[in-house]
Amino acid sequence: MKRFIYLYILVLIVACTSGTQTSKEADHFQCVTLLGDTLFTPELKDSQALNNYLEAQKNYESNTDDPTALIWYGRRAAYLGQYKEAIRLFSLGIEKHPEDARFYRHRGHRYISTRQFELAISDLEKAKELTTQSEDMVEPDGLPNSKNIPLTTLKGNIFYHLALSYYLQNNIDAAGGTIMFGSLFDKYDDNIVSTAQWFYMTLRRMNEKKSAMLLLQGINKEMDIIENMSYHQMCLFYKGELTEDELKIDDVALYSLGNWYLYEKNDKTKAKEYWSKLLKEGNPYSFAYIACEADWARLFND
Repeated sequence: MKRFIYLYILVLIVACTSGTQTSKEADHFQCVTLLGDTLFTPELKDSQALNNYLEAQKNYESNTDDPTALIWYGRRAAYLGQYKEAIRLFSLGIEKHPEDARFYRHRGHRYISTRQFELAISDLEKAKELTTQSEDMVEPDGLPNSKNIPLTTLKGNIFYHLALSYYLQNNIDAAGGTIMFGSLFDKYDDNIVSTAQWFYMTLRRMNEKKSAMLLLQGINKEMDIIENMSYHQMCLFYKGELTEDELKIDDVALYSLGNWYLYEKNDKTKAKEYWSKLLKEGNPYSFAYIACEADWARLFND
């Protein structure tokens, strides 16, 4: 009888422990990738990011009618990898401030992070509609660059993320038209190379190599790049001003080189080599990684 009781207690302990782990995993679950992998909140490596989040949370709780306070609460949650929580907060913002395009812009971004492209397009199209008649505004950086210069604007980010969403769905005509219009908001060299990188890949997918190369004419090694070094180096590679051996290999390079081998060399083996490395070692929330997922699912998943 005692043995039975001990066994029963042991089973209860295991069940409770298992339930706790399952609950913890559920709390940290973010999405399922396009290739069927489950993603959780990344491990916290920056205590300052947590402090910023807690400060934003406190600020919002003291100013619950302030849309900017809620925007930052959501943005800080996203910087911790809490994308579902960020989406919840931006959704709350839409309920409270339905005419504020910023909430649609930021929720659309995080729908991309969680592979919900249709919802991202819907939000970003709404943000575009809401800002049609308004002046553009600088969008403050949550993660300031080395020069502490905000490089993007609200309208620029709306069009950039909308074009990306269409690209990820392989709706290339819509992606091309959107990013072309969005380029009107490019102000800094960083904006120019980030737009050129995605526009180049879009045009190549449309078999418009000549137009794609013309797009790169103004890009050179002397540009003042603060953040988007990876996009800059790829544009120089496309122009033949950097060799493959000279590239710094990161998520952007791995995705872009795989792409380049497909449309320049028709070499699927080489493309798979680069993309496999990205899917194995890259950041699953980077745009390059998500684009790689989308293309792999479209081209190689039978």
